[in-house]
Amino acid sequence: MDPETRRILEKQGYAIVGNHSAVKLCHWLRESLLRNRFCYKQQFYGIKTHRCLQMSPAVNNCTQNCLFCWRFQGFSEVYLKKVDDPEYIVEESIKQQRRLIVGYKGDPRVDKKKWEEAMNPKHVAISLIGEPTLYPRLGELIEEYHKRGFTTFLVTNGTMPEVLENLDPLPTQLYVTLAAPNEDIYRKLLVPLIRNGWSRLMKTLEILPSLNTRKVIRHTLVKGWNMEQIEEYAKLDSIAEPDFIEPKAYVFVGYSRERLTINNMPSHEDIRTFSKKLASLTGYHYTDEKEDSRVVLLSKDKNPEKLSDD
Repeated sequence: MDPETRRILEKQGYAIVGNHSAVKLCHWLRESLLRNRFCYKQQFYGIKTHRCLQMSPAVNNCTQNCLFCWRFQGFSEVYLKKVDDPEYIVEESIKQQRRLIVGYKGDPRVDKKKWEEAMNPKHVAISLIGEPTLYPRLGELIEEYHKRGFTTFLVTNGTMPEVLENLDPLPTQLYVTLAAPNEDIYRKLLVPLIRNGWSRLMKTLEILPSLNTRKVIRHTLVKGWNMEQIEEYAKLDSIAEPDFIEPKAYVFVGYSRERLTINNMPSHEDIRTFSKKLASLTGYHYTDEKEDSRVVLLSKDKNPEKLSDD
């Protein structure tokens, strides 16, 4: 990683691991420790917010320059030049997470037992920034986390279907972001850096039903850009057959503020309206919602099982 890239990321609170990975404390992990508030992943899926490690194995590598992305995009590259060992990344990511959390021990608002649990994370969100499927040893990385008793959430933009098709082992839960209902909006809003980005995403939707793990389609919704074509989303969701669908509002934070305005951030009521219409078109159940995250959960099963980090 070049020094300027490292400087920008570290200034933003990222702990750099090796040549291309990073860890950053989630806002909700801090909220969980300080104010006993938890993220929607705990409410929807059962993972413990304070025991979640948020990381990326491809911190400045992506196949898209989405307008709604919160990250600085001036240094984006598609492919990794030097690949670190997955065991090293896992061990160092845990070490960096502990380093970032250690200072909370002395805060009188923090429960000591909860802090001790946070120092031993049991869940990893392989997302953060960048596109994790560009890391060529992703299966080994997931396996290393599983060896340590972690549950794994992998978040991808779906432009590397061949990686998902051959991924072994699969993560505990696989997220695919589908933030455009058609190719025209995809090109304008997600700004692909590779050829055939849309067709590659469509291939990912086609192979999803064959992947034997829990699957989520996330619709990142940007007001004035991609919220009106609900019927088109329903058709795409029917191809993917996910276990869950998450319509979620774009949030006006980070560098996205240089590309969009606060008027592009949907209200929770906007998300509710979108979700109810999508549920009626897909036959999915309106299962849950979290207003402070502006997100709704639609599920294929009426009473889906939750995961556990215990």
